[in-house]
Amino acid sequence: MTDPAAAARAASISPASGPGAPARPQSDGDTLTLPHPDWLRHDLVVTGPAETVMAWQDAAAGAGAIPWADPELDLQEEDWVLALVSPPDGSPGLRLVAARILARQLREAVEAQQARVLTAVGRSRACPFDLHALLPVPEPLLRLGPDAPASRAWLQAHWGTSRALRQVRRRDDPPDRRLRRAARVAYEFWSADWTPWAALATLRARWPALVFDIRPDYGDG
Repeated sequence: MTDPAAAARAASISPASGPGAPARPQSDGDTLTLPHPDWLRHDLVVTGPAETVMAWQDAAAGAGAIPWADPELDLQEEDWVLALVSPPDGSPGLRLVAARILARQLREAVEAQQARVLTAVGRSRACPFDLHALLPVPEPLLRLGPDAPASRAWLQAHWGTSRALRQVRRRDDPPDRRLRRAARVAYEFWSADWTPWAALATLRARWPALVFDIRPDYGDG
């Protein structure tokens, strides 16, 4: 029988990339990303002519996920096996047969999640403000995966954040009676480590009739 505690360790202390990567920055040139980023809450209000705001809302909605490939899944599976057999924290590990069974289950879970994302992207509109819908990651980079230096560099240059936005919701603010021929839409979301300034700069250039008012929430710190 598989040890649930060992399964949890495999998802958090694997010695290589993927689930459980060591908590160290990945740096290539000017690109710096953290495997476990801090998440910063934001408020975004988009204002402009009513027809343009409606067009914006249609363009901005998407699945809220990036359809990355995982070219190193074979290596990750072997890393999970090693972590389950000989946990780095010195705790008792699993037997090799049990470790291989659990590592394969973890791999199948990753593959199932990838399949769900691939099915949703381009069809789902559950996320009201989706950076990949507005500024899609190029297909060659998607095939390289999220940990490739070129992928991280592209996200930094074009989005300004290393992950898809999380907990995105459209706020139901009361209507602004000062707006007669204009409209507004408000969002709340969390971004990894920093405000997606690069994405906002591009969106402002592509949608010159709209005003993007973004406000990071740094909390009490």
